[in-house]
Amino acid sequence: LQCGECGKGFAKSAALAKHRRTHAGEKPYKCGECGKGFGLNAALLQHQRSHAAGKPYQCGDCGKSFAWSSHLDRHRRIHM
Repeated sequence: LQCGECGKGFAKSAALAKHRRTHAGEKPYKCGECGKGFGLNAALLQHQRSHAAGKPYQCGDCGKSFAWSSHLDRHRRIHM
C-alpha cells in the first residue's frame, strides 16, 4: 500500500490511514488537559507526559521552562 501524496509504502491499511492524516492536517487526538490536538495517539501520549512531569528544564537566559531537555536545547539557540 502506497501513499498517493508522498509515495511512502505501508504493509497495513491502518498504518496508511494514520499516515494520511499528516498530509490532511487532521488532529483527532485531543489532550484533555489543554485541548491541543495530535494526528497520532503516540504523539498525544508523549505530550500528556509533559503535563505529568511538569517543566523542570529552565532557560538560564529568559526563565522559560520546558518539559523536555531537548526542547530547552532547541530554545537556547534563540539566545545565540
